[in-house]
Amino acid sequence: MKAKDNKFFDHAIEKLNEANQELYRPEEDMVSFLVCKNSQHAIENYLKGYLLQQGVEPGNYKTIDVLFEECKKINKNFQKVDLSDFDCKAQSMDKRSCNEISKVSNCFKIAESLDTFLRIEKIIV
Repeated sequence: MKAKDNKFFDHAIEKLNEANQELYRPEEDMVSFLVCKNSQHAIENYLKGYLLQQGVEPGNYKTIDVLFEECKKINKNFQKVDLSDFDCKAQSMDKRSCNEISKVSNCFKIAESLDTFLRIEKIIV
């Protein structure tokens, strides 16, 4: 099981890096859809990786909101991560996207804060 959850974390880190690279392109060159989708995939994979690491099969949970609630049940410290401004957490992955720069930037910041939280908690290194 350890190798599989590491794949989730590795994929999340990769997607966060891709979102970061896209976000810091000149505004006229940036593809906001890529920042949005990569940030969403990072958040989803961080949460799935954590659940799998804890012995919970993440495939049963279809939205980021449900994944996040399961993580909070296991580790109350997840309450430190604020997903309140993440507009698409209750939708399935294939229906979520945004193109507004402010929303895209916010989505990236949430993914980045989740990454930071997992590092502080020593869940990922």
